[in-house]
Amino acid sequence: MATFSSVTRQHILQAVAEHDTRGADAFLDVYGFEPVPEYALLHEGHSYDARAVLGVAHRFATGRLATPDDFHGGMQDAVAILRRRGFEVSEPVSAVRAPAAAKTRAPRAARAPRAAAGPASAARAAAAREVAPKVCPTCSMALPATGVCDTCS
Repeated sequence: MATFSSVTRQHILQAVAEHDTRGADAFLDVYGFEPVPEYALLHEGHSYDARAVLGVAHRFATGRLATPDDFHGGMQDAVAILRRRGFEVSEPVSAVRAPAAAKTRAPRAARAPRAAAGPASAARAAAAREVAPKVCPTCSMALPATGVCDTCS
């Protein structure tokens, strides 16, 4: 079972770059993914198979390719992960929820302004920022804190 918490935006960009280098069909063939054209990762004017890119990004992050069987939550979980990493993903029309026209909300009351951010909230904000791990130039694995690749050393 794959967990995608270690997959960063940088890993996804690495997978996108490999997709560009190999071409769509070869990329899917090499990693054993069937195309899922309904869900496309959109990046810089190009579209990519969202599930395959996320599976290969998992390989860059952990060294293990996430197979189609590892997507237990279906494509909705994969889409959510990609969106949290800042990517746009198209979905089939049937999966997109239409806003309910019958429901109307009352306007919200104005809130009082918040107090200035203190040192504790600044520390939380700094911890929340995602930092891309350093990657081994030889095998593309994430480097441990020592900075020396466990695989290549």
